[in-house]
Formats: sequence, C-alpha cells, structure tokens
Amino acid sequence: MPAERLIVPIPSLRRRSLLVLAGAALAGGWALRGAGAWDESQLHSQMAARYGEPGLRRLQAWLEMLRTQSGLSVAQQLQAVNAFWNQQLLATEDLVLWKEADYWATPLESLGKGAGDCEDYVIGKFFSLARLGVSPQQMRLIYVRARVGGIGSTQSIAHMVLGFYDTPQADPLVLDNLVGSIQPATQRADLTPVFSFNAQGIYVGGQRSAPSDRINRWQDLQQRMRKEGFDAL
Repeated sequence: MPAERLIVPIPSLRRRSLLVLAGAALAGGWALRGAGAWDESQLHSQMAARYGEPGLRRLQAWLEMLRTQSGLSVAQQLQAVNAFWNQQLLATEDLVLWKEADYWATPLESLGKGAGDCEDYVIGKFFSLARLGVSPQQMRLIYVRARVGGIGSTQSIAHMVLGFYDTPQADPLVLDNLVGSIQPATQRADLTPVFSFNAQGIYVGGQRSAPSDRINRWQDLQQRMRKEGFDAL
C-alpha cells in the first residue's frame, strides 16, 4: 500500500506505541447487526459464477475453518483465523490484481482470487472473527508504517494490521500478514502507527481529525458484501 494511497492528510508523527494511538482512538468500535446472517447458498453461487472451482474450494475451506473454530477460546480463534488468511492469500498489489490503485476486496473476492494486499488480509480476519462472535469493539484496523529490511533499516512501507484488545486498556495483539506469529504491540518495534478509524471518526495521535464517512472504501466494501450474501455489519 503506497503512502500516497492514504485517504486523509497525515502529519509527521513521533514513534509511539500502538496501544496509545489505537486505544485512545477506537473505544467505540463497530456494532454488528447480525454476525450470523450470512446466506451461504448465495455465497457459493456468487463464488462459482465469478471464480469457479478454485474459488469454491477456498470458500469451503474458510467456512469449514469457521465451523471448527466455533465455540473455542478467543486465543485459539485468533491463531486459526490469522493462519488461515496468511496461508490462503498470495501477497500482491491492487494494481496487479484489480488494475486499480486502491481496492478493498470483500472476503469472497480475496478468496476467489487467492491473493490480496494488506487491507484484504485485515478485512478477511476482521469479518472471520466477527463471525465467530468476537466483539468488533475488541478489533481495530490500524494503518502503520512497517520497517522492512531488518534491524537498523530505515526503509518502511505503508501497511495495515488488525489489532485485538482483550480489554480496552490491554496491550493489543497484532495480526499481520508480514509476520506470521501474533505478538503484543509492544513487541512490534518495526511498526509505527499512523492513524486509525472507526464508526465514530478518523483519529490521528488520539484526536478525532475527520468524520468516518470520509472513508468511502469502507462504506463501499459493506455494500458489496451485502450484495454477495453477507450481512455482517
């Protein structure tokens, strides 16, 4: 995700922990209207028509993973969901996959293609955990700068991760497609938070800087998901 794709102006920020930024910014979270209201028959029909047998296999693997994780501990669900999406998608760029500079794919589209960029991994994990009953208020979609090239490198890329908070003040666990293991934010010194958003607004440095309706791609994503057979938000 190139830096120029960020959707609001971002001032220069000093390094601070993900906990401080995301915890202050995202207390509201999203409210589900009915996490169980998925039309699996429609999902199968959509996948078959658009992506054929390979897509159907990945969709079935996703639904089966969700069924086997139902009722297990949140810790187990986090591990399973993180591993599933990291294994199922080949990391690529939107320009290559969708011929667009910035496209937020639905979980169905990501599984159909078998590929996606950082937002697509996060979207898949977010809706998987919501389906399993994890409260959206415990999950934060967080834009970061991710250092690449190892310790001492000054090179970084724009990136998105999913944060899970056991409690509002907890050190969040970071689900990331660049690092396979789930780690507390305080152990991810390679990540520098940039901004976060939720239903209440967009936040920079813990302060509300813009209304959330500025994030048109999030609204568009929900509309497309409903047409596919999801009704998760």
